[in-house]
Amino acid sequence: MTRARVLLADDHRIVTEGLKSLLAPEFDLVDVVEDGQALVEAARILRPDVIVADIGMPRLNGFEALAQLRQDNPQVRVIFLTMHQEPAYARRALEAGAAGFVLKHSAPAELVRAIRAALEGKTYLAPTLAAQALREASRGPTATVELAGGMTERRREILRLLADGCSAKEIARRLDISPRTVEFHKYQMVESLGLRSTAQLVRWAIKQGIVDL
Repeated sequence: MTRARVLLADDHRIVTEGLKSLLAPEFDLVDVVEDGQALVEAARILRPDVIVADIGMPRLNGFEALAQLRQDNPQVRVIFLTMHQEPAYARRALEAGAAGFVLKHSAPAELVRAIRAALEGKTYLAPTLAAQALREASRGPTATVELAGGMTERRREILRLLADGCSAKEIARRLDISPRTVEFHKYQMVESLGLRSTAQLVRWAIKQGIVDL
């Protein structure tokens, strides 16, 4: 029987070495690349059955790479394997057309299962994230109130501190959230507004009157 062909993209070699051992008994690992642009180029040449990719990669991040991959092949099967545990990342991945979302610490138990599901045309979401998403949905509106243009009060706070020159760590300390959460909000704001940098985001916020000069 022909084994499914898998392309792996992750810039952490320790991770990729472990994944090779995990996948080799069942799948044909056609290549391992270390950045998003190399992933897009390798996929065009190798045409793997499933791609397993990190989100945070050099040159192109996982979301950017997926967008390009889908332009080449709308049916491409990409499973994100990531450390990001926030349900918002999983929602964004699935909305972008990913076939699965697996947390790295759960890879030994879930990655092979996710690849099998993708090969069957199904979508796989890490059970812990699925349960968390259901809990959040059951709570209804939270203290973070949506404002005009999808700009929440939390994001306004982050923008004001960015405009003051605070780093992600400083913002996290002041708002009692994790630096990763700060970076996630920054990324979401930059992406949704079609901007390219934090500096552009701050300039936009000043023009909108969200922060003062």
